[in-house]
Amino acid sequence: MKIIGSLTSPFVRKVRIVMAEKKIDAELVLENVWDSGTSIAEFNPLSKVPCLLMDDGGAMFDSRVIAEYIDTLSPVGKLIPATGRERAAVKTWEALADGIIDAGILVRLEKTFRGEGEQSEKWLDRQMHKVHQG
Repeated sequence: MKIIGSLTSPFVRKVRIVMAEKKIDAELVLENVWDSGTSIAEFNPLSKVPCLLMDDGGAMFDSRVIAEYIDTLSPVGKLIPATGRERAAVKTWEALADGIIDAGILVRLEKTFRGEGEQSEKWLDRQMHKVHQG
């Protein structure tokens, strides 16, 4: 297996942590999704990382999907309960964590790619509220 990703992506980091917890190795293939020559769209039509390339040639993307799949590959340290309320609680916490990360990334992108006069303070405040509330 290979993981296409970057060292700066918190979502790639999440998948790598799950793999480490499950004692599963995968090669990390570094890809800059902001580079015009990126090839990520060959495997993920959303052009986002992480993307898991499986040995049979299949590809899987979205850190939640990949983490859940990886959890099924080894009985070591079961991370996601199979059914019921406990499973829903784990998935809810995961959704909250991902939402906080998304909001933080959106703030970073707004501040990186828009000049000061172009930035929406109201929008930035809304995103930061999500970070602080989470």
